[in-house]
This record gives sequence, C-alpha cells and structure tokens, in this order.
Amino acid sequence: MERSPLQNARYSYEPKLPPVLRDTLTNITVQLGEPTEATSDQSGLKQAFPLTYGAPIASFTPADSTRDIKPLKVGVVLSGGQAPGGHNVIVGLLDALKSANSESRLYGFLGGPGGILENQVIELTPKFVEEYRNTGGFDMIGSGRTKIETEEQFDTSLQVCTKRELDAVVIIGGDDSNTNAALLAEYFRSKDADVRVIGVPKTIDRDLKNEYIETSFGFDTATKTYAELIGNIARDASSARKYWHFIKLMGRSASHIALECALQTHPNGCIISEEVAEKQQTLDDLVDRIVEQVVTRSKNGEDFGVFLVPEGLIEFIPEMKGMISELNRILAHDAAYFQTLHTYEDQSEWINRKLSRDASHVFSSLPNEIQRQLLMDRDPHGNVQVSRIETEKLLIDMVESRLNEMKATGRFNGKFSAMRHFFGYEGRCAFPSNFDADYCYTLGYTACALIANGLTGYVTSVQNLARPAQEWEPAGVPLTMFMNLEQRAGQLKPVIRKALVELSDTPFRTFAAHRAEWEVKTSYRFPGAIQYYGPPEVCDKPTLTLEMEHSS
Repeated sequence: MERSPLQNARYSYEPKLPPVLRDTLTNITVQLGEPTEATSDQSGLKQAFPLTYGAPIASFTPADSTRDIKPLKVGVVLSGGQAPGGHNVIVGLLDALKSANSESRLYGFLGGPGGILENQVIELTPKFVEEYRNTGGFDMIGSGRTKIETEEQFDTSLQVCTKRELDAVVIIGGDDSNTNAALLAEYFRSKDADVRVIGVPKTIDRDLKNEYIETSFGFDTATKTYAELIGNIARDASSARKYWHFIKLMGRSASHIALECALQTHPNGCIISEEVAEKQQTLDDLVDRIVEQVVTRSKNGEDFGVFLVPEGLIEFIPEMKGMISELNRILAHDAAYFQTLHTYEDQSEWINRKLSRDASHVFSSLPNEIQRQLLMDRDPHGNVQVSRIETEKLLIDMVESRLNEMKATGRFNGKFSAMRHFFGYEGRCAFPSNFDADYCYTLGYTACALIANGLTGYVTSVQNLARPAQEWEPAGVPLTMFMNLEQRAGQLKPVIRKALVELSDTPFRTFAAHRAEWEVKTSYRFPGAIQYYGPPEVCDKPTLTLEMEHSS
C-alpha cells in the first residue's frame, strides 16, 4: 500500500504524555480515595454491582522507589462506531505494557465484542502496530456493535479470557460499551476470576461526558474536520451568493457536535435539539424561525446562508418524538408480520391503523420519503435509524413551501435555492488531531497503569484537558459512578446516562448570545484544516467547547 507524505510524517510524531506517566509505570504509585457513590439509584446499583460498586477514585503519583511488574497479558477490543485516535489508545497501551515489562503481551479481539465471543484474536506486536501510530480509523483490529449482555455471553467471555490466560480486557467504546465493561467486571469478580476490565471513553458525539470524563476521544478531530468543511461551504456561499446550505451533522442523542461547529464557524442558523425539547418547539415553530431568517436576509440582499441541523433532531421535536416512540414499539412487537408487507403502501396503511390518532396525524403529514425512512430497518436497539432520515431535506421542503405561499401573496420577493449535505463519516476516521493523538495515547497508558495495579471496573480519565499536556491529570474512575437505572425492554437496567448539551453551560450560552447577530449578518468564521506542525496555539488547541467549560 502506497503511503502519503503525511502518513509517513505522522508515524514519527511522538504523542505528549503528562509528567506522571512519562517514566516507566514501575515508578508510579496509585493513590485510592474514599468510597464513591452513583449520582442516582444508589440502592438499586448496589444490588446490581455488589462486588464493584463504591470503589474509590484512583490517581497517580511518582513512587519513592521502583517496583517490579510481572509480565501481563491483556486483550483489547474496539466497540461501536469509529472515532479518531482509537489506534493511539492501543499503541499507548502496548507501549506502556512493554515499558513496565518487556515480556508483556497485547492481544486484539477482531471485529469488536463479537471477537471475544468467537475467540478471534491476533497478537499486537510493536512491529505490527507501527503503521497505525497517530492514524485514524479502527482497521487495526476492526470494530463491531455486538452487545455482551446474556449470562451465556458473559460465561463465554470468561472462558475465552481464561483460556487465553488474560490478566485484563480493555474495552474502548461509548456509553453502551462501557456499561458492558462494568457488567463484565462484576461478572468476572462474581466468578472469582482475576481478569480485570477497564473501559476507555470513545465517541465523537461527546455524549459520554461528566465531571470526570471531560470529553470523549474523537470529538476534537471530528468537529475540527466538520468545521473546516462548513467553513469552506460558508466561503462558497458568500462568494456565489445564491444558495442556502442545510448541513446535517452527526449526533443522534446530543447536539455537542452541532454546537461546537456553530461556535467554530458562526453559521446563519443552528438548531440545538436539547433546546427544542426544553422549549417544546414544534416542527412548525422551527420552520417559522428559518423562514423569518430567510426573509430578513433576503431583504438585506443576501439570498444565501448556512444552516446546521443535528442528526438526532427529529427525536427531540415533541410531536415527532411521541410518534417515533409508538413506531418503535409497534414495529418491535409485530416485527414478523411487518416483514410480510412488501409494499410501502401496505406498510403505511397498516402502521396508520396501529398508531394513536395524534401519532397517525403526524405520520400522515410527513412527505412519503420521510415516512419510508421512518419504516426502514431498526438499529440493534430497535430504534429508528435517524441518520437515514433526511431531516435537512424535510426542513428545506417545508421552508420552500412556506416561502412559495408568501411569494404568491407578495410577502416574499426574494429567492430561495437550497442545497443539502450530511457530514458524518467524513470525520469518524480522520487523521487524529494532535490533541486526540496525545489524549488517546495517554488513555492507553492510563489503562495499563490501572491494570498493573490490580483495578477493575474502572474507566480511564484525564482531567485538566484544556491546559497543555504537561498539566494533564490521569486517573481511574469507577464505572458505577456514572450509572443510573433505566427502563429497557420492560426491565430496569443499569446504564451510563448520555450527556446532553446543558443549556445553562457556557458553550450554549455563548452561542445563544451571538446567534441573533449571525442569523442576519454574514459573520462566517473559517477554521481551516487541522494543523499538525507549527505553534502549539494552532496545533494543540482543544475545542472551543472544552475551553469554555474550563473558563466558566
């Protein structure tokens, strides 16, 4: 395979580590704090995790003397969608293992958690991982979305790990994957198996975030990639002066990506799903606001603009949320019969009979294309696949229809020509930014430090991330701290709560303070491409979201 010049250059980049991790792990002492509690549902979680609940937070300090660390055998798995920097977690983990004891070995489970169940493993040697240093993607060992959740799957996982004589498994994933990590750690302890389980926080959506996990890896690179593209489109829009660009951005459950990109690029509009839910804004409310912007800008001689739409918006609009919830329930309950309906007309007629009166009205009011997309195959959790729903097209069609009505009555004399885009996969496997390269390498080192000190049921944490890497503070935090109990398939189950955009926090308040000006005045900001070489204030700068959260 031919390598590009940037590929070759990035192989030689040496990720920065916080001072406490720079020396071999044999010179580190783990400090354990007081017992911890979950933020809610404490009694239920104590019952669900009797052996691992309440573990202390682990921090690291330099040791007074060097200690020996026995050779370790560790397995690692990539779980869920790709995020820039995943390879560097694995590389950091391997480098740390070899630094602690050159006889240690790292194994990669192939194709995600399913690789554990199927015992599909390769050894990850220093020579093998060299071509993956500081690169994007998950192609080193692949990923998958298999959930390990049944007693049989837990037992199979234990048998595989025991047969492989593994001391630990590192699960790199999002909230669901780290929930599985916590359940695996508890199960292994219940069987008196000395196989530790450590989670690593991954997702470009940044919905795995809390007091101790300041950001999930991949968010930095993905948003900088999208912001570059949005800036390019904004420059084109202000040059051609004839198109409104509606850009859908990844983020099913939270609007962190849309908010960061708005702060980076100053578009004419950006919907934040959490605000829509908070204010109970209807689809008509959103369309009215966009129409008002288009008309105002047209009066100023600017028949163009840039508008950002979060991927998961449709599930936050009150009337749509209720309708989708009914759809998911009906299609889950009658999945077998629904599969026998081969035409859209038959499917639509049957669904409308099953839906409540209000939900049926909402469903019937949607264009046929959107209806079809709502009836597509569900995701592994039984939910509608929102990435397939062309929400940006729905908004364009409704805005255009409204403007045509206004034009017919003389209330709008401008032009509205719209183009639509979806930025998602473009950012998931990008070359990681220096921030993500450094952060992920540190997460890998931190995972090894936790394993070497016998800890299980923890997630790697690095704090003070808005500061230079020499001021970062690595730690381990019990996964049970982030859990709550939620209804899943009719049962209360422990899950890590998704972190949504907080409307009271500085990033959203900053956006809200400026958006009225951006709606009317062309104020585009052009972040440009990710820079890897140059001054730290350009190359190592974290996201604006992270900076604002630290400054508040």
